[in-house]
Amino acid sequence: MISLRKAGERGHFNHGWLDTWHTFSFADYYDPEQMGFASLRVINEDRVAPGRGFAPHSHRDMEIITYILEGALEHKDSLGNGDAHGRASVAGGRRPGATSVIRPGDVQRMSAGTGVTHSEYNPSKTEPVHLLQIWIMPDKTGVVPSYEQKHYTEQERASRLRLIASADGRDGSVTIHQNASVYAALLGANNTLTHPLAPGRQAYIHVTRGALNVNGHLLSAGDGAKLAAEPEVRLSQAKQAEVLLFDLT
Repeated sequence: MISLRKAGERGHFNHGWLDTWHTFSFADYYDPEQMGFASLRVINEDRVAPGRGFAPHSHRDMEIITYILEGALEHKDSLGNGDAHGRASVAGGRRPGATSVIRPGDVQRMSAGTGVTHSEYNPSKTEPVHLLQIWIMPDKTGVVPSYEQKHYTEQERASRLRLIASADGRDGSVTIHQNASVYAALLGANNTLTHPLAPGRQAYIHVTRGALNVNGHLLSAGDGAKLAAEPEVRLSQAKQAEVLLFDLT
């Protein structure tokens, strides 16, 4: 069974400094039919104006992934990331206290666990930042908060599904507290990819740019598709497409 989530059907708010689209219910957008999909709870597509950002705010018991499409985003948190005093150690080889700026190709993972406060800011004076903020429900609560940031080149994501997040951190992916796998791909016209789904698994596809065919359905930028009781995900007929694939329980 395949259910499409078209870009224009999403919740939309333009606050001036923030232009945001919500795939699932979030903040002032509420749709009882769109409360998430399996363990996937939030996909927000945000455009943040130059020099603006999100003031410090808190989360707990959530796996938060940030994926940058254009521009850059500066991150600071109560764990010490982005703090000149460097209170915390950081996974992924970045030195404690280094400014956490994420750019296209970077994947940032923050496990909120027992609680973390963070801020996000567009450091550019001229260019907006375009990003996806993704929330995945954890399979355990009350974990120690942690942070991870890794880079995946265009070559790594070209013509293949590159694993960027998983429960065990395999293949150099960031580690999340959930039995879920997240893949990123950059696809052209000659690419046809198949991703098998194990029995009981579901998938969500989100197209970030371009267009492609997903199991016989044409999707364009901002569109999504829920796949349940399907043996596989088939991606084909791409037109300069960038896509995220979520393999979920």
